[in-house]
Amino acid sequence: LRVGIWRLMAILDKYKIRATVALNAEVCDHYPLIVQEGVKRGWEFMGHGLTNSQRLAGLSEEEERDVIARTLARIEQAVGRRPRGWLGPGLAETWRTPDLLAEAGIEYVGDWCADDQPFPLHVRSGTLYSVPYTVELNDIPMVLQHHYSGEQMYAAIRDQFDVLYQEGAQQGRVMAIALHPFITGVPYRAKHFDQALAYVVGHRHVWLATGSEILDAYRAQLARAA
Repeated sequence: LRVGIWRLMAILDKYKIRATVALNAEVCDHYPLIVQEGVKRGWEFMGHGLTNSQRLAGLSEEEERDVIARTLARIEQAVGRRPRGWLGPGLAETWRTPDLLAEAGIEYVGDWCADDQPFPLHVRSGTLYSVPYTVELNDIPMVLQHHYSGEQMYAAIRDQFDVLYQEGAQQGRVMAIALHPFITGVPYRAKHFDQALAYVVGHRHVWLATGSEILDAYRAQLARAA
């Protein structure tokens, strides 16, 4: 957060890409300047728990409800808008998490890496949708588990894009790239991430959307089809 986030901001600014940030609420207290800079850029902020050190698994229902409420309230206070999306710390949920998220007003969740398109989830009340996130184009497994080089990260992003771009000619696809500043923000990886984005935005009919914009487009399409 001292260096890598600013390098990633510069790269995203270069291509006019607005990030969708899975934000641990305590970052608002410890690194408020970073949050403020994201707000200036029109980034979207999803709830991501209070801290990655606390997962939802193992909490009682009331404890889990409290963590969700405190997370959303702190982010809303910092960015001026209540989060519409959620990504669980460690992508972890309990059986009741979707119900509690919908109860708290969350509209979409990224924990279900199961599709290249959004889909509805069944909850006790309200509505909740899955919007595609990724553990494949995610720098934690790519680098920390599979030990990809910068060149391999570039190739994976390019190849993923090529397939989804071809499929998208018939029906829209969502491509997520999950980044962490301490990994992709390192200079020799950032170079290849920059090149990957240049490749992506060099194609026609690519929509650089936030999570909420993807959800809104999907719901509008559902309404037209009804």
